[in-house]
Amino acid sequence: MHDYFIDRIIHINNKQKFFKKINEKTKFGGGSIRGISTTEIGGGNAVNFSFCLAKLGLEVHLFTTADQIGKNILENLFLGLLNVHLNIFHGRPGFTTSLEFMNQSTFQPESNVMISDVGDNAHFGKEKFKTMIDKNLMRDAVAVVGLNWATNLKGTSLLKYVFSNSPNSLHFVDPADIGDRTSEFCRLLIDNNDLIDILSINENECNSLLSELKLKNRILKGNYDCKKIKRSAQILAQEFKIPINLHTKNGTAFSNGEQAFSISSVKLTKIHNLTGAGDSWDAANVLGYLLNLKPIERLFLANVFAALYLTHGRNLISLTKFIEFYTKMYKQSTNFDIYPIKNICE
Repeated sequence: MHDYFIDRIIHINNKQKFFKKINEKTKFGGGSIRGISTTEIGGGNAVNFSFCLAKLGLEVHLFTTADQIGKNILENLFLGLLNVHLNIFHGRPGFTTSLEFMNQSTFQPESNVMISDVGDNAHFGKEKFKTMIDKNLMRDAVAVVGLNWATNLKGTSLLKYVFSNSPNSLHFVDPADIGDRTSEFCRLLIDNNDLIDILSINENECNSLLSELKLKNRILKGNYDCKKIKRSAQILAQEFKIPINLHTKNGTAFSNGEQAFSISSVKLTKIHNLTGAGDSWDAANVLGYLLNLKPIERLFLANVFAALYLTHGRNLISLTKFIEFYTKMYKQSTNFDIYPIKNICE
C-alpha cells in the first residue's frame, strides 16, 4: 500500500538548453517546445514495488486508490500476473510528471525530478481496511509494506493500524521524499520504533533525517563512498533504534545500530530509465529478508535486481532474466560471503 500515480516521464537530453528554451518561451507569452521524448505509465511506489515483487514470484495484495481510467491502466499493467490481487478503492489517483535528465558525457539518465499532484493518495487511511477479510489478510501476511508515507496525511495512523493488526509480519517502510515533513516523520520513528522492523531510505531521505538530527556533517554529498554510506546508516539506526537499509547511486548499506554492512552499486554502461529504481531495490530487499539472507547477500541481491530494472525497464524484467543476470554478477564479484543464486533458490 498505498500510492498509485499515473506517471509521464519526460526525457531531457540537455538540461541547460531545456531551461533556456523555457525562459525564452515565457518572455514571449508561451509556446511549444517540440522534439521531447515522453513515456506514460501507471506508477507510484506501491504499484512499482508490487509489480517487481510479482515478477520475483511472490503473491502480492496491492491496496490503492483509482478512478475508472486509472483502474483500467492498473489492470492492464498487471494483466497476466495471476499472483497479484488488486484492492482498488474509488478515488482520484495521483499524477506525476518526472523529468529525467541525461548525463552529457555518457548520454544516460543521471537524475530525475518528479512534479506531483498526489490526488487521493493524500487521504488513504485505516478506514479503507473495514472487513474481516482485510484483517485476516494482514494477520496472515509474511510482510506488510507501507510506501510513500510522505504523500499521505493519514500515513502515521495507517501504519499504526496495519502494523498493529499484523503482529507476525515483517513491517517494512519506505517513506519517499520526506523533505516537507521530516520533523513529523522523525517523531513517527521515535514513537513507533517497536512497530517498524525495517526502514528503507535513499540518500535524499537519509540527508533529511541527518539534518533534522543536527548531523549535517554526516550528510552524503559529492563523491561519497561505501564507508560513508555505512556510517550514515549506522548513525540513523542508533538514533531511531530501527534497522536501516540505505540505497544510493554509489552503494547500499544496512545497519541494526550495532553492526553495519555496505556494498558498492553495480556499475552499468546503459540505463533505460531511473523512475522506479528504488522500488525495485526495495522489492528484492524484502525478498532477501523473507529468504533469511545474510545482510551482504541481501544487499547484493537487491543491487543486482535494481541494476536489471535500470538496464531493461520495468516491463522486460522477469525471474529468469534476474537469475541469469545474478549469475553473471556473482561470477564478477570478489566477495565470497555471497552465495550463488542456486543456493538462494534452494
